[in-house]
Amino acid sequence: MEEVLLRFTAGDEEEGRTLREVLQNAHGVSRRLLVKAKYGGEIRINGQMAYVSQRLHKGDVVTVTLPAEQAEHIEPQEMPLAIRYEDDDLLILAKPAGLVVHPTRTHPSGTLANGVIAYYLGKGESRRFRPVNRLDKDTSGLMIIAKNQWAHEQCARMQKERTLRRTYQAIAHGRLAPAEGTIDAPIGLADGSIIERTVRPDGQPARTRYRVLAQTAEMSWVELQLETGRTHQIRVHLRHLGHPLLGDDLYGGSRELIGRQALHAAALSFAHPRTGQPLALTEPLPEDMARLVSRFL
Repeated sequence: MEEVLLRFTAGDEEEGRTLREVLQNAHGVSRRLLVKAKYGGEIRINGQMAYVSQRLHKGDVVTVTLPAEQAEHIEPQEMPLAIRYEDDDLLILAKPAGLVVHPTRTHPSGTLANGVIAYYLGKGESRRFRPVNRLDKDTSGLMIIAKNQWAHEQCARMQKERTLRRTYQAIAHGRLAPAEGTIDAPIGLADGSIIERTVRPDGQPARTRYRVLAQTAEMSWVELQLETGRTHQIRVHLRHLGHPLLGDDLYGGSRELIGRQALHAAALSFAHPRTGQPLALTEPLPEDMARLVSRFL
């Protein structure tokens, strides 16, 4: 079954412009998606098959459809999903701590991807699993999953342009000083490791803004915003400051009070890629982190 990618009516600003120009520049349709539409789907103007070289006139109704996606080679496994928002383009979930996002050699099943594929199939939809922001296994909170390639490309563009705002909350060892600031420190793989990251001069640029919400001499409750999206970025940056996350034994944190890194994706805000309307979601702290906040801070 074909999927409608775009349907719009040309306005004054599209008058005389080629369909290719309008699709690519005004609607963010990549060259790769245009090829898919041309050779597997359909591109129509006012119901008639059209070429992307055709020029538009005000009032023309353009419809672009894509061929149905091939099923992904991920085993569907039903599981409860905490869905916080869904439409034709986006699925936003609250991921619990302890759940791996995508199958790996060490976690071939029981992942969020397995559950999302089962959810799609249960609705009669053939889709691929396209996470926009990946969370570590033991990080909880909001995750965006794009339901089609176009939406995934638009979210990637927003990430690159830093218009997709991601806010985290964490509990770190010790008292952070100053109480707010920006950590600007490049991140790369630690020598001799394929997992651990570290701050190093030859690493990739990485920037994290932080603000202390409350603190004692022993720990700080911190809100953080990512300006880049490096693997383990918050965990590495806070260790770099000398304040690793509670529970983060990979980066020097103690598991005495919590059994996983105390990190939660608490909020997302961005303009919806199709409508342009602002979309903002928040997710409360999970019980293990909330217990620490109420007891110690």
